Amino acid sequence: PPPPPRVWSPVFNFKKMSAAAAVVTAAEKVDGFTRKSVRKAARQKRSQGSSQFRSRSSPVEILLLPPLKDAPNAEQHNLFCQKLQQCCVIFDFMDSVSDLKSKEVKRATLNELVDFLTSNRGVLLEQAYPEIVKMITCNIFRTLPPSDNPDFDPEEDEPSLEAAWPHMQIVYEFFLRFLECPDFQPSIAKRFIDQKFVLQLLELFDSEDPRERDFLKTVLHRIYGKFLGLRAFIRKQINNIFLRFIYETDHFNGVAELLEILGSIINGFALPLKAEHKQFLMKVLIPLHTAKGLALFHAQLAYCVVQFLEKDATLTEPVIRGLLKFWPKTVSQKEVMYLGEVEEILDVIEPSQFKKIQEPLFKQIAKCVSNPHFQVAERALYFWNNEYILSLIEDNSEKILPIMFGSLYRISKEHWNPTIVALVYNVLKTLMEMNGSLFDELTASYKAERQREKKKEQEREELWKNLEELQLQRSQVFSGSLQINTHNVENARNSKSSAK
Repeated sequence: PPPPPRVWSPVFNFKKMSAAAAVVTAAEKVDGFTRKSVRKAARQKRSQGSSQFRSRSSPVEILLLPPLKDAPNAEQHNLFCQKLQQCCVIFDFMDSVSDLKSKEVKRATLNELVDFLTSNRGVLLEQAYPEIVKMITCNIFRTLPPSDNPDFDPEEDEPSLEAAWPHMQIVYEFFLRFLECPDFQPSIAKRFIDQKFVLQLLELFDSEDPRERDFLKTVLHRIYGKFLGLRAFIRKQINNIFLRFIYETDHFNGVAELLEILGSIINGFALPLKAEHKQFLMKVLIPLHTAKGLALFHAQLAYCVVQFLEKDATLTEPVIRGLLKFWPKTVSQKEVMYLGEVEEILDVIEPSQFKKIQEPLFKQIAKCVSNPHFQVAERALYFWNNEYILSLIEDNSEKILPIMFGSLYRISKEHWNPTIVALVYNVLKTLMEMNGSLFDELTASYKAERQREKKKEQEREELWKNLEELQLQRSQVFSGSLQINTHNVENARNSKSSAK
């Protein structure tokens, strides 16, 4: 007779496989290289797909239970819990032909649970909470497998999608319905959705599957809103994830999603801002700009920074100085992103704060305008298309024009890209209309400075020319004296030989 169906325990299977891997043959004991390569190959083979699934010696079978809608009210709760327990069974989707019937039964049961929770009231009894959390835990919490591509580039490579998504998607949907249900009671759920649960949830943000991270983002946001006691813990753990990402791993797939959650959290901060929030801005969000993969989450990061500045304008100066400190030197793409973020900040800056940062900021913008990479120069010149920034420049033209004028005037004569030259002419025209007298003074002083530089250059060239001529004369004198000495030596030798 066939073996009876049973629910596979991933923990048990893991131990079994570990024990099997520990068995070493006599040949492998002799040849250490073979043993090492075999074990490495075994590890690589096990890591494919989700670590949640392992091969099984016997099939898993799920029986179709009666529909919840047809069950009497007295039996509905027990049937609901039975179906939740049934959905704790995990299937291996890496094997596309195994357990097909049971997989379909579980999928139908999960959909039924979602519909039942959505369309009925009073079904969330206290006894159901542990069963619901257990089912969710069994299905979504797992050790994420190593990436199939160690050199994975999110901007170019296709992500590894979760094999079990047909079931996992419905579990996430059920989780959201559970949290959003009108009957949901955080006072009961907090016994099961605790710090350990949130920590495991945050670890899943490193999943390569963008569909899972999108669900996780919504789920964590709902938990943050429902469980007041977990808010500080969630913020602290996100802080730790970011610090580990910045200073240790330089890899975490869910940075953009976590920043998106933080954007709405920051928006709800009470005033005045706590010291811990300001520290998070300066010690975490600003250093996040140094990441190599900044392009993947820059939009969300810039939004968080701007949210802080809208809450507290006095943070503008340290934020701008922090960005200038980490300003990229060799990566033009990042420089364009920095300029975009600076424009967003200037859109919300107060005139009093602008005066504090105008000098260092426009020194950097002048460098960007002079950049030979046309995209960097173009992005910097676009600042003059922003009416609010233009009004700030006009109000402080006596400080800003002297900083910008030299770079703009030189580029109008020297830049290789005609589009940049046209933009520079427009900016110069705007500055001339803004403050004509100062513009004329700067033009005259710039031309005078150029004349002085040309004169210095000529003097330098003449000096080098004179030095070269002097060096030539000395070399000729030296060679002449050398010839005389040589002649004298030969004469002395000849006189000695004749005397003998």
